[in-house]
Amino acid sequence: MTRPAAEPRSAYQHFQAMPTRWNDNDVYGHVNNSVYYFFFDTIVNCWLIENDILEIGKSETIGLVVETGCNFFAPITYPDVVHGGLRVSKIGSSSVTYEIGLFANDDESCAAKGHFVHVYVDEKTRRPVKLSDEMREKLGHLQ
Repeated sequence: MTRPAAEPRSAYQHFQAMPTRWNDNDVYGHVNNSVYYFFFDTIVNCWLIENDILEIGKSETIGLVVETGCNFFAPITYPDVVHGGLRVSKIGSSSVTYEIGLFANDDESCAAKGHFVHVYVDEKTRRPVKLSDEMREKLGHLQ
């Protein structure tokens, strides 16, 4: 299996800055691996909210994470500011694969590269629903 390589900022369509916190560091002096997944959730959900796709507590359709992964290339430490780069690699009938690059401060190469898959479901029944044309159009800007 070939190990993925760090990517440049130019590989991503949308960015969001997220400060690290003192308690993000672990005993090894860098941001703990579990915190990277909080960054992934933050950038995707903020983008969905900003683009009127998700309205917390009111949306009839929600995305459930069914797969996630991350490759680490360089440490991030407090008080770095993480710049999350976001893109979409696949749009299915009811699912979306998001890819995220995490960049420390002004670094040109990502410190970590992750992905997760959302399956969009009815908020009440939790059964998959087809993505709307409007959502597909908006997600297309991240490809």
